[in-house]
Amino acid sequence: MSGFAEYRPPIPVEGGIRARTRRGSIGARWWSRRFIDLIEASGDTGRLQRGRAYARRGQVIDLKVAPFEVTARVQGSVEEPYEVAVGIDALTEAEWRAVEAELASRAVFRARLLAGEMPPEIEDVLAGLGLSLFPESAADLHLMCTCPDYGDPCKHAAAVLYLLAEAFDDDPFLVLQWNGRTKEQLLTALRRLPAAGPDPLDADGPTEEPLSPSGFWTAPTGLARLRERPPAPPVPPGFILRVAAPPPVRIRRRDLADVLAPAYEALASADFDFDERRDD
Repeated sequence: MSGFAEYRPPIPVEGGIRARTRRGSIGARWWSRRFIDLIEASGDTGRLQRGRAYARRGQVIDLKVAPFEVTARVQGSVEEPYEVAVGIDALTEAEWRAVEAELASRAVFRARLLAGEMPPEIEDVLAGLGLSLFPESAADLHLMCTCPDYGDPCKHAAAVLYLLAEAFDDDPFLVLQWNGRTKEQLLTALRRLPAAGPDPLDADGPTEEPLSPSGFWTAPTGLARLRERPPAPPVPPGFILRVAAPPPVRIRRRDLADVLAPAYEALASADFDFDERRDD
């Protein structure tokens, strides 16, 4: 008689969470790939493969991202689903205040985040403060599963980790939420904090008084001396509308910034034709 336990396939789940990628690597954006690379660097290949299969079959019943911990239920081969938790040593309140102040002081990063984007350079900002979005290794993840498997991660936890990477693809702010800051908390702090000083991407600094969001709506007092400057990183259309305090002007009961936003989007469009629209 064999000493190995008989293999039993997992019980199918009605309406489970299925991974979008049907083959190959899971995780499309830089932040999700960074996370998956961390997991696959030290995880057991067989268990990770079975975890991907679970994720693609929809065996994960639910998944919730909260500050410090991700929780999920995974249906295995027994009737009762397994409980999975993935914890990290998230950033402290003092560390987040330092991160927010640093991001707010950098106009491009601040604008991209307020526009719902996750600039890759955010890792450099955190690294400059001695911090990181992700643990240094998979061993720094706190994994828990109620299954009897001793693997770290087991296939149930692996399935959750792969689906978590796809959740990060859909909403990069979940990475920050897992680290202790919700999207609403971060954006509120960025709007509240002043964007002080010149952009650090310009090593030489401005030759004249820099343009500040607070003075965007006022007429200039003079022209700054023109000089060659290195090209700046692209910013979202109308980013100044997001970071500048709008004047108390309303048009047909709408804020001026809301009225101007479509114009900024149109001007940034590659197919915008001035000849066609100049008479509109």
